[in-house]
Amino acid sequence: MDLRPGRKTGREVGHLTPGSLYVERAIQVYRDGKLGTQCDPLVIETQLKVYLNGKELARLACSPINLPELAVGFLSSEGFISCTGLPPAVELREDCQVWVNTAQLAEPHPVESGCFVNTASGRGYQPVTCLPPLETTAAFTAGHLVQLIDKLNRTSHTFQKTGGVHSAGLGAQDSLLVRFEDIGRHNAVDKVFGHAILNRIPLHDKCLVLSGRIAAEILLKAARNQVPLVLSRSAPTLRAVELAEQLGITVVGFARGERFNLYTHPEKIVP
Repeated sequence: MDLRPGRKTGREVGHLTPGSLYVERAIQVYRDGKLGTQCDPLVIETQLKVYLNGKELARLACSPINLPELAVGFLSSEGFISCTGLPPAVELREDCQVWVNTAQLAEPHPVESGCFVNTASGRGYQPVTCLPPLETTAAFTAGHLVQLIDKLNRTSHTFQKTGGVHSAGLGAQDSLLVRFEDIGRHNAVDKVFGHAILNRIPLHDKCLVLSGRIAAEILLKAARNQVPLVLSRSAPTLRAVELAEQLGITVVGFARGERFNLYTHPEKIVP
C-alpha cells in the first residue's frame, strides 16, 4: 500500500483533510422510476495490525489515516499501556502495521495469547473494578460545551460528504484541540487519545467530544485515559451513566444548539 503524502487514494497518513477518507465511484441510482449513473463518495476501509513489544496484538477495521494515533490510543483505551509518562516508541510499517514499544505496560500484564480482532465491541482487558474514581478540580462552562459540539459538527467534513464516518474530538474549555473521523466510533475516540499521548497533552482537564452515542465502552475509554467529561450530540446508555456515576465522570448528552442534558456529576458544570 502506498502511504506517500499527496496520493489521492485517501491512504495518506497525517492530518485529516476533507476527501482523505473517501474516493469517488460511479454507481447506479434509482430516481423517479428511472435508473441512472452518478458518482458517489465511498469511505475507505482498511485493516490495521497493531504490535506491542514485538507481538501482534490486534487487527482493527478502520479508516486508513492517523494509524499511529489509533494504535497508541487503542492500547491505552483498552488497558494495555499507561496514558501517563513518556510516550511509547511508534513505527508505521508497510501493509498497515504499527509497531509500538514501551516499558510502561499496564499492571497486571494484560498481553495474552491470541489476537484481538476489531473494536466493534470495544472489549477491554482491565476490569472496571481496577479503575479508581477520577479526582479532578476541572470545571467546564455550559456555554463553552455548546460551542465545542457546534465546532465538531461544523468540521466533520467527511461525514457531511459521505455519511459514513464518526467524529470525535478533544476539548479544552471553548477550544477544540483536535478532531478525527473514522468508520468506527471507537477508532475515532482512540485516535483522539493516541494523539494526546504522543503529543504529551494532559487529559485530566479536557473533555471528550463525540458525534455518536455514549456507550459503556466509550465511557471506559475515557476513564482509562483520565478524562473527566464526555460530551455528545447523541444519547448515553444506562450502563454508561451508571459507570460514569461510579467513576466520577460527567456525562453530557443531546448537546444541540443551546441546550444539553446533564446525566452525572453536575458539579463540574458552571453556568
